Amino acid sequence: MLQVIAKRLALVVPTLFGLSLLLFLWVRALPGGPASALLGERATPERVEQINELYGFNKPILEQYLTYMGRLLSGDFGVSIQTGRPVLEEFANRFPATMELSIVALILAVGIGVPLGYISAKRYGRLPDHVAVVVSLVGITVPVFFLAFILKYFFAVELGWFPPDGRMDARMDATRVTGFYVLDGILTAEWDAAWDAFMHLVLPGIALGTIPLAIIARITRASVLETQGADFVRTARAKGLHDSSIRDRFVLRNAMLPVVTTIGLQLGLLISGAVLTETVFAFSGIGQFLATAIFRRDYPVLQGFILFIAVLYALINLIVDVSYSIIDPRVRVQ
Repeated sequence: MLQVIAKRLALVVPTLFGLSLLLFLWVRALPGGPASALLGERATPERVEQINELYGFNKPILEQYLTYMGRLLSGDFGVSIQTGRPVLEEFANRFPATMELSIVALILAVGIGVPLGYISAKRYGRLPDHVAVVVSLVGITVPVFFLAFILKYFFAVELGWFPPDGRMDARMDATRVTGFYVLDGILTAEWDAAWDAFMHLVLPGIALGTIPLAIIARITRASVLETQGADFVRTARAKGLHDSSIRDRFVLRNAMLPVVTTIGLQLGLLISGAVLTETVFAFSGIGQFLATAIFRRDYPVLQGFILFIAVLYALINLIVDVSYSIIDPRVRVQ
């Protein structure tokens, strides 16, 4: 197992180097530049040149890349042009918010998507199956930003059941420990703060988790249907094993492999795709910060964010591979 993990980690290194080069060139190819975006109407040629000189954007592209990689290898992701603070510090401040929101969305997606897909397959061709198929289709086709606006309008503005935006009521003075507001409230026994933070997560969590929920439900349904028709399941039935025993010992275990892969990929997509949800709900995470960075042509933030997501994807894939060998010992042998 350790050898497999070491080999996977070794493959990640050249992948990240290649990605860093493509990313660097892509960001530099964007129309406009950080100096024009930062200065706006005050962007005289002299001021633009001063900004380019300050951040080294007037140097040859190869020299810029080598300088960037040299800093990156020492753990320096650069300084944000829009805030003037280190990119890593900005990520450290905002990542808990995005991660907290993504975890809530993933719990919602897995907690409802897997049972929904399983029930749909178990009742194939009946009313529950039709209902599940329609629900999953609606979940996939409704755009995230539209669903977010609808949820915010009805449940926050009209009904007042949930707060409309932010991570916590600004009047609440809560103790910070980890940056995960709900967890901090639990750790410090500040239950009002924990509940308030949780209520702020409900609507954006639903908006962000709906598409992954629909995808996981569809994958689960298809995987269970395929496994139910496999030869080893028919053999088990022919030997007289009870349906519940077949379901627990054969169907669920084998059907979960593609579902686990999907769940791993969805977690990465949730974190990287939280931009719209965080913007609608003014949720101060990485996504909202990235949206501003795109408009401001904040090169260090864009490069740092995508590299960060790439590393995260690599780790998630590694965890998925390890999960494979736990669920199905045949994978470990291969």
